Amino acid sequence: MHNKALEEHQLASRKPLTGHLIELRKRLLWSVLVMAIGTAVCFLFVDDIYGFLVRPLAQAMGDSDTRRLIYTGLTEAFFTYLKVAFFAGIFLTFPVLLVQVWLFVAPGLYKAERRAFLPFLIATPVLFFLGGACVYYVVMPTAWPFFLSFESRGADTVLPIQLEARVSEYLDLVMTLIFSFGLCFQLPVILTLLGRVGLVSSAWLAGMRKYALIVAFIVAAILTPPDLASQVLLAVPILALYEISIWLVRMSEKGRDGQAS
Repeated sequence: MHNKALEEHQLASRKPLTGHLIELRKRLLWSVLVMAIGTAVCFLFVDDIYGFLVRPLAQAMGDSDTRRLIYTGLTEAFFTYLKVAFFAGIFLTFPVLLVQVWLFVAPGLYKAERRAFLPFLIATPVLFFLGGACVYYVVMPTAWPFFLSFESRGADTVLPIQLEARVSEYLDLVMTLIFSFGLCFQLPVILTLLGRVGLVSSAWLAGMRKYALIVAFIVAAILTPPDLASQVLLAVPILALYEISIWLVRMSEKGRDGQAS
């Protein structure tokens, strides 16, 4: 009798785990399906997406019939277009992927916890898109003219130095920058969540400002092209977001202290 009761208890404890795994698989399948549909739709407009991503370089190059992007492998352009479509599909469906995460996590949260977590869910894609916009409208128009300034005429260097950029290398760089900035812009979400669970405090974050300054420029040096302007253009927003994070954590602490009293 005791063994039968123990088996029933073990079976009951396994059911929630099995249900969570089934739910997780369903959410993952939905995420993959949405990503695949987004990629397919973006492939239909891949020429427009390519034109959008290459426009900052074209503007930096100026009007000239000799300006172009090249590919050196027979299949390079095709697979580059696939990569661009996949990148654009993920970028555009990112909010949907977050919704799937929310639908998986929300049932296990109390009402107050869901209300507290929802603003972070909304802020995540907004900050991600802001990071991408910062790359496109600020970093690239500043960095590309700097790199093109190293071109020269034959009269200056015996043989001319002219950019013949591969389309795959250029788009890989652009996509890496956009995703890197998008992830770096998640700093307020991450630190505020850590503050809510008590792993960090506003006083501790304020005391770490000098280290945050160093880390911001190290991260900027790794993620951006090797010029000072691009590094500053990433490091400054990271530091601004760090200060915003301190303020958000402080507000969270005040709210928690108010509830406790």
